[in-house]
Amino acid sequence: MKYTLNQLHIFLKIVQTQSVTRASEELHLTQPAVSIQLKNFQEQFEIPLTEVIGRRIYITDFGKEIAEAAEKIINQVYALNYKTLAFKGKLTGRLKISVVSTGKYILPYFLADFMKQHSGVDLFMDVTNKEKVVDSLVHNEVDFALVSILPTSLNIEQIDLLHNKLFLVNDKKTKFKKDVTITEIFESLPLIFRERGSGTRQIMEQFMERNNISALKKMELTSNEAVKQALLAGLGCSIMPLIGIKNELHNNELQIIPIKGLPITSTWSLIWLKGKKHSHVSTSFLDYLRKEKNQIIQDKFNWYNRY
Repeated sequence: MKYTLNQLHIFLKIVQTQSVTRASEELHLTQPAVSIQLKNFQEQFEIPLTEVIGRRIYITDFGKEIAEAAEKIINQVYALNYKTLAFKGKLTGRLKISVVSTGKYILPYFLADFMKQHSGVDLFMDVTNKEKVVDSLVHNEVDFALVSILPTSLNIEQIDLLHNKLFLVNDKKTKFKKDVTITEIFESLPLIFRERGSGTRQIMEQFMERNNISALKKMELTSNEAVKQALLAGLGCSIMPLIGIKNELHNNELQIIPIKGLPITSTWSLIWLKGKKHSHVSTSFLDYLRKEKNQIIQDKFNWYNRY
């Protein structure tokens, strides 16, 4: 057999995502390139690794066993690399963080200099909704999770990073009278929600319940970026995190509608299970954050205070 580490990595990603398309996206490769590598890898085995039914790919039992072996091989390669770097006195290892979707706008700034200082550290950052983020923490699949709503069912520790401000947002073309109420707005415009399981959705629903507000027309979209594009297209309004619309506000494409009771404020916090035994890498990252977070906020999020 002449399979390569690259083929093992690609096949493992296909198994993990259950999709050639999603695997190609996560690997930053074209779909044809991933398909060719899967074909070349499959040709080295007499037993099928996958089967396609309709337009969906399924992993065979044999394929699952090969994926397990591939993961072990890849981990051993990582271990060899880490040992080499560690022997040179460098910080080495993997840092695994699960991030709520709006957190992708802030966490990279808290990671950038740390990653530059430690070239022997590999980063795994999974961006998903709050429900899946908490689940990855519960199953100890990650070192940390970044959330804007603290899970009440877990015994956790935390370091607070940045306030999360949510405003009522609409496209710039729509005009409102000066004293418009949120009830009047929701009577004429659809309210765009995130999907269930999203922290932003939870904050929106709690705000509407507290203020006895209902929306006559509703839309549901599965990502913050999709909501933003719907706003830009004029499909409705939404309560959105300020952090995700910086460029659109600057370019005069979206507007914040001043409404009593808004913004809603929560806090993005990096959390971990209480009592977790941190690796040297994750301990070093926590030390870095405690020392540098205020300077990072001042340097990277100074614009935030204007709203």
